Amino acid sequence: MAKVKYYYDSDSLTYKRIKPSRKNVIKNAFRYIFSSVALAFIFIIAGGYFFKSPQQKSMERELENMIFQYSQIDKKIEELELVLNNVEERDNSIYRIYFEASPISPDKRKAGIGGVNRYKKFDGYEYSDLIKNTNEKIDVLQKRLIIQSKSLDEISRLANDKKEFLKSIPAIQPVNNDDLTRIASGFGKRNDPFTKIIKFHHGVDFAAPQGTPVYATGDGVVKRVDNRSSGYGNHIRIDHGYGYMSLYAHLYKYNVKKNQKVKRGDLIGYVGNTGRSNAPHLHYEIFKDGVRINPINFYYGSLTAKEYDELLKQASVVNQSLD
Repeated sequence: MAKVKYYYDSDSLTYKRIKPSRKNVIKNAFRYIFSSVALAFIFIIAGGYFFKSPQQKSMERELENMIFQYSQIDKKIEELELVLNNVEERDNSIYRIYFEASPISPDKRKAGIGGVNRYKKFDGYEYSDLIKNTNEKIDVLQKRLIIQSKSLDEISRLANDKKEFLKSIPAIQPVNNDDLTRIASGFGKRNDPFTKIIKFHHGVDFAAPQGTPVYATGDGVVKRVDNRSSGYGNHIRIDHGYGYMSLYAHLYKYNVKKNQKVKRGDLIGYVGNTGRSNAPHLHYEIFKDGVRINPINFYYGSLTAKEYDELLKQASVVNQSLD
């Protein structure tokens, strides 16, 4: 109920009621409405600030959780980077050097991801920088892992090749020491037993009784088993791959066939005296890329250091060869 206001009339010495004009009534009504709306607005704003709705609280919790999760992802990325740094370092300084592969440069390993607008889809948010930085770190880490994986694949292939290479090199003596009479002649200039002229002897002669076993000196494939090569008599040639070929001459008989695969230490034939030979012995040669090389350098697989030293002394004597 609106308050009734009065004023004192000095002429009649009485209080008379004040009757508000229509204009004042409208004016006062507008003031009341405006004040009420303003006050309500203030209460709404203040209430939203101090008293959050359940939906607002839920969204804020989700945002806080998202920021926390991103911080945890960043920590995990840093841990993974440390592990990957260690693997890359070992890959470059140990594995690739051992297998004679060129190290991968840090620039290539840690290069950024191309594309100016690659992370544009993350723009326009309050935490855009955080999201973009995390995604970029993950992409770079993924690229480094791919490069490292390919490097390990290459190392694995090189390791397998090296394993096959080491098995294939003609690295043992073709006749057992216990079966040897002596090393009759080594690689180099020797007296020819038939012409008595000094000529180059391209192999090593192992003097041994006829029928003494002869062994393959490395893994390979038998390429020749015949007596159709001048002077060698019955002989065997084994292709070891990697440019290596071994030859076993003046044999009494064979124990292999052409195109047969053999392993190092397999029995392939027996010492004889066929072809251009003046006593039972094995004439043994090694070819590298078609060129004869000194077999004495390849006996590390079957001799002790003392035996090898003695072999070197015997092979270095300038004497008469047996073929």
